[in-house]
Amino acid sequence: MALKTIVHGSKEYEQMVALRYQILRKPLGLEFSPEELEKEKNNLLFGFFEEDSLEGCCMLVETAKGTVRLRQMAVVSGLQGKGIGRALVIFAENVARDRRFKKIIMHARKASIPFFEKLGYHTSGEEFIELTIPHVVMEKEL
Repeated sequence: MALKTIVHGSKEYEQMVALRYQILRKPLGLEFSPEELEKEKNNLLFGFFEEDSLEGCCMLVETAKGTVRLRQMAVVSGLQGKGIGRALVIFAENVARDRRFKKIIMHARKASIPFFEKLGYHTSGEEFIELTIPHVVMEKEL
């Protein structure tokens, strides 16, 4: 098991895009645009690997001075509930702290609220629809 930073455009990045497509986009009938993926080269990309196989991923995007946004978190179907997501979030938080960020925000799918609450996040604001499904803004001070 290894948590590591993924380099945009690498073989690991291709695995990351494929996993995010399978878990986050395909069920909604959505694709990634080339422009969307190109913008990710400026983000902090993280993966949870077993051997060379990517089992989970997420990214951090700087949104304002001192604030990053956790995005595109995905864990392989069948492996959810085994601590991979928790390990990824803690890893991302530690990297954010090391880079002197003070707060993490996210647009969390409504179904994932209990998961993030267990990790110390709280909702801020009303429910809204994003990519056809209910989301809420969640945040945590680092």
